[in-house]
Formats: sequence, C-alpha cells, structure tokens
Amino acid sequence: MMFSPFRAGGVCLLVLLALAGPCQADWAQSTDPAVVRPAPANMQVQAQNPPGFSWARHPSKPATYTVEITGPSGVLPVATVTRNWYLPSKALPAGTYSWRVRPSTVAEWSTPRSFVIASATALEQRFEVPEESTLTQQVTKRSRPRLLPQPFPLLSEWSAGQKTERNAAYTALRGEVLWRKGVLTPVLDSEFEIFPLNVNSAAKTTQSTKMGQRLSTTARQLEAAALLYRLTKERQFLDEALLRGDTLANLNVTGATGYVNQDQASRQIALALVKGADLLWNEVNTSADPGRRARWLNVVKVRTNDMYADLGGNDGRLDQYPFDSHGGNNLGYLAVIATLALGDIPDAQTWFRFAFRSYAHSIYAWSGPEGGYANGTAYATYAAEIALQLWQPMTQATGVNFFSKPWSAGFLKFMAYFLPPGVPMNVFGDEHELVPEFRVMKAFASRFTSPLAAWYANNIVGEEDWLVLLQAPYPLPVAAATGMAKPANSALFPSIGWVAMHSDIGDRARTSMYFKSSPYGAYNHSHGDQNSFVLVSGGRKLLIETGYEDYYGSPFGASWYRQTKAHNGITFDGGVGQLITGNTENLTRNGRITAFSTTAALDYAEGDALSAYGPVLSTAKRQLWYLRNENAFVVRDKLSAPAAHKFEWNFHAPVPIVAENGQYVVKNVDQQVCVRSLGSAAVSYEKRTGPAPKAGTVEDHAAFVLPAASSGEFLVLLDVGCRHPSTKLTATATGWTLQVGSQSIVIAK
Repeated sequence: MMFSPFRAGGVCLLVLLALAGPCQADWAQSTDPAVVRPAPANMQVQAQNPPGFSWARHPSKPATYTVEITGPSGVLPVATVTRNWYLPSKALPAGTYSWRVRPSTVAEWSTPRSFVIASATALEQRFEVPEESTLTQQVTKRSRPRLLPQPFPLLSEWSAGQKTERNAAYTALRGEVLWRKGVLTPVLDSEFEIFPLNVNSAAKTTQSTKMGQRLSTTARQLEAAALLYRLTKERQFLDEALLRGDTLANLNVTGATGYVNQDQASRQIALALVKGADLLWNEVNTSADPGRRARWLNVVKVRTNDMYADLGGNDGRLDQYPFDSHGGNNLGYLAVIATLALGDIPDAQTWFRFAFRSYAHSIYAWSGPEGGYANGTAYATYAAEIALQLWQPMTQATGVNFFSKPWSAGFLKFMAYFLPPGVPMNVFGDEHELVPEFRVMKAFASRFTSPLAAWYANNIVGEEDWLVLLQAPYPLPVAAATGMAKPANSALFPSIGWVAMHSDIGDRARTSMYFKSSPYGAYNHSHGDQNSFVLVSGGRKLLIETGYEDYYGSPFGASWYRQTKAHNGITFDGGVGQLITGNTENLTRNGRITAFSTTAALDYAEGDALSAYGPVLSTAKRQLWYLRNENAFVVRDKLSAPAAHKFEWNFHAPVPIVAENGQYVVKNVDQQVCVRSLGSAAVSYEKRTGPAPKAGTVEDHAAFVLPAASSGEFLVLLDVGCRHPSTKLTATATGWTLQVGSQSIVIAK
C-alpha cells in the first residue's frame, strides 16, 4: 500500500460546470453553482454504458423519485429511487435516448434530456454494477481474506513466472518490514494536539504531515506484515502485524486522530484495521488475547460510523453537493470498509447500501466522463494512489472491476498526456512544484488491459510499490494487452479545459506545451491560471508556474502562489489578475476551451478566460498554435476593457531570463527557448520580482507590457531550441498571415 501525507484544508467543494450546457430551466437544474448538474444531457455520446443519471433535488424533499428513460424501443421500465441519482444495473442497447425524472410529492417532470449510446462502443464501454442484494451475497459468500485474489498461493507455491515478476518485490517488502520492526516506535495520542476546526496554519499543517507519516507507516507495517504472514506463515510477521494493529486500535477515537479533528487519519486507521482483520481472520485472536478481533472491529465500527454520519448528513450531502474533495475520497473509504466488514459488523450493511453503488456511480468528480482531474496532476496522483488502496480490494471482494469503468480509462489517458514518462514536474494547481511520483502511475496503468496502458507502464522507469504489487492479481492485467500503442501527440480534455501538445509523446526528449482554461475556475486546489501555459522540452522546465504550497490557504498562497501573476498568464496594471478570493463564487470565475484542432504539423487551441477576471475586462481570449515542423509556438492574446489598463503578458523561468538581440532567452542546461514579441504594437519588456522561491530553486519573472489603453493584443513567438526561424506578418482583408520558417498560420481579426 502507498500512503501520502495528509493534506490540511478541511472539506473542499468543487463543482463540475462543464458537464451540462444550456438547457431549459427546470427544478432538476439548480441555479446554485455548488449543486450537482443534471446528467446526461445535450445529446452527449456516453463514455459509459449504462450512464449514470443525476439531478438537483426537488425543493419539496420527496421520499422517492421516478426516473423514466425512453429509447429506440420505447419507454423502458421506470425506476423508483430514494436519492437524486440513478445507476442502472444493466447496459443499454445502442441508440438515442431521452430521460426525465419526477418527484413523488408533485406531478412535475423535469425537462427531458437526451443522450446517445454509440453502436461502436455499446459493449466496449460497458460498466455494470449489480444491485446491493446481489453484491452483498457475492461478498459474504467469499472466503477470507476477501481483499486478495483467490486463489492466493503461498510463496513456496509461486510459479516460475510469478517468481520472475514478484520475487524482487517480496524481498524488498520483507526487508522493509524487518527493518521497521526494530525502529518503528508505537504511535501515541500524546504525540498530537487538537487544533481548532476549519482553521489552517503552519503548525497545523506540520502536525498533519507528521500524523500522516506516523499513521501511514504504522498502517503500512500492519498490512505488509499481515501479507507476508499470508505468503510465508512465519510467526514473526504475525506477531508484528498484531502489535501494529493493537497500536492503532488503542488510539483515542475522539482525540486528535478522531474523524472530526482529522478525517484522513481516522479513515486510514479504520481501513488498516479492517484490512488487517481480513488478512488475519483466523489468526487475529490468540490464546493470550481472544477478544482482539472484536476490539479491532469495534474501533472500525466507531470510526466508520463517524464517517457515515458525516457523509449521510443532510440526507446524503454528497448527492446534492458531490464535488467535495475529502468527502468524495471518504465515500470510497466507506465503501471498501463496508465491503470488508459485511456480515461481521452489523452497521456495515447500512454503510454498504449507502456507499458502494454511489461511489461506483461517481468515483472522482473532478472531470466529465472523458476522465481528467481539474485540481492538477499532483492531486491526480494522490487520487490514483488512493484508488489503488481502495479499488484492488473492492474489485476482488465484489467482482466489480473499478479499473474497467470508462472514466478510469480516461483518467489513465489524462495522466499519460499530462504526466508522460520523464516529465520533470507536475502541472497546474496546488503542489505543481513537486516531482511526479511515477511509481503510482506505473501501478495504476498496470491494472488496465489496453495498449495505451501497456505503453505507459512499459515506458515508466522504475517499479511500482511492493505492497500494492504483491496484492495484485497475477499476471497483472496489463499483461493481457494486445501490444503497446502510444497516444496521439495532442489532446483536449473538454470538461476540465486542459490541452496537451507534444512534439512526439513517445520521445522522452519531447517538447510539451500544457494549456489550461478551466470551467472549474480557481476553486479548491485550482489557481487563478485560466488561459495560462507551461512549456517543457528535453526533460527540462522552460516556462513555468512559480511559487510553492507552504500550507493550504496560507497568506503566501493568496498573495502569490495562486495568483495569475505567478503563472504564464495575462495581468494588468502591475500584476492584477483573475479573481481568486471568496468561496463558491470562484466556481463561476472560470475559463473554457472554445476551439481545438490537431494535425501532424499544426495544433491549435483557443481559450476564453473572461469570467475569471470579472467585470473589469470585456475580452480575455488566448489563441495558441504549435508549429510542429518548426518546434515553435505562437501565442496571441486579445484583450479589452471598459476602461484603460496596462496589459501584461507574464512569463516565468527556472533560470535567469537573458535579453539577447530583441528576444529573451531561457536556457536550462541543454535546452532553451527564445521568447520574441511579433506584434506591431509598442510592447515594452519589464523584469518583475517575486517572493523568494523554494529553497534550492531559481525563479525569474518578466512581462511584455502594452501602453495603457482600453484594448490591446499580444503576439508572441516561443522558439524552442532558439533556431531563429524567419518570421513575416502579412495583413489580409480578414486578419493576418504569419509565416514562421516553413510554416504559416492564419490569424483572424
């Protein structure tokens, strides 16, 4: 199992505004931007079959809803549900459908909405989740341990192929557990203090990190020792697992590690104990302590009931407000704990009925059905890490393969584009400054059977986590892939507003441009960086995002890290940028990708970030072309406002920016880019200053600046490699033609 330090910040909401476009106003679509949007809608071809249905709650608070779906063969049998979502248990035939929903309190149907099940993908996109009664029977009839593949052979019974694939992981995990056995001190309540709720501080973050490390290490030691006992039957591993389980069980359920004070800590303790009990079901009770299993499970019950009380509050608050970062993860923890405890903790039936199909319906709510993660690639990695902890045991115990959900495949594709093998940093959102954890991506990719997954996993250097690998089915699912296939060089993920452009995604020395104009705005872990970009080439950072996260919600984050001026975006009047203060209103201060196209020689994307700036601007459009044959990018910005402003085109580098013959050179070791203004306007170049960067790093800041006016345009060439292609800008009746070396583009007025 892989663990990451707990992240402070409390419960964070983020609404997915891109899933549903304009439609007739009705009760199923709330005007509150934090409420779930109706889906499916707008004749969308569904990524999943059957699709999941969601709608805003009716204000009359009905006990049930009736869902009516009409397809090619007429009206399907209606479904009556108690919550404001519905996930059919069987796939639908290909065709065009419409659906509507009615509350039990009044005869008021929602506006009909249409969707499409494509004939080419009706079977390929199938993800069927049985009803609770069928799932419960499946789980409870399964022998323990439920979380492991069955059969699960002893180490001495491994085949030659299994030894080749996993002997190194076994040896490494054995060495880790034996080493920690002698140095890991028991975690105690006295190590932690209770901080005020919903108030972040440096001290609270420091403790949160320490608590995460202490509990994660202890939980991992429990699970790893228990697994090694299952593999070897060596008593030393059983004794070590029991010791670590007792340590976790002895922590105060209402203390600093209690759910109210640290939900991530409490859920980790509950999950570790229920996994430990499952792995050691027949051995956890000893003659010296015959009540140990009951004691462990009682701690699981108390901590999980706290989690259920939170998630089940407000009639199941996530149903109405599903885009809650901690809550969404906690729902997954509740589902897996319930799965492993069914039949042995009476409350587990209630947890399971509440959480399992709900989690399968939504999983992570940070993108539309095509996959993605609007909070940034660092937090996408944490999501993948949690998924491995939760999905493997749930898949084994229930037979529902969460890795086969089409959203999951899209999430993998997203990581392949924005964290391709060898990329030196994360992009967009909090903790973008951190080095990617590729072992997580390798493990995640290895649980899929697609050629893309095989390409991605095979091209990631290094190995996945030993504990996760030793619990995975053998052979790994990726071994069943029919060959390897790298993805196309460019892609748009429309519901999160992210674009990736690569010179050759299969080449580790690739040039990569990442562009963002997101409907999620600057909420949660996102920044005020709509219409901004990041440029990398040859494994070197060239044009970067700046700053670092000292702690969530810090003054530094508000004054610099999350500000537009810390990114490669547009500001005005000395660094004034997009609106990032406040709470829910940030959900409407967003961007959107308004155009995207790709060919072998030319990629194009266009973003509109007007809403992110508020009423101070009237136009905030950025166009970006990648001239692949020249390995050059052209960036054009059109800006206007009711009043005059000095518009600024910010760019940042991890090395000093050097002026050279009318252009500005960023040279990072053996890679470089020359930044040149091509517009006819009187653009000046200004050096900017920023706060001290993270220790051991360099950040340099600059901007092209236009004279004060109510409108303005920038046209900038990013010449990767500083090959100095000739350029010629020619006016036409409808705009301009720009020639850059051997390639040309048309720029409309």
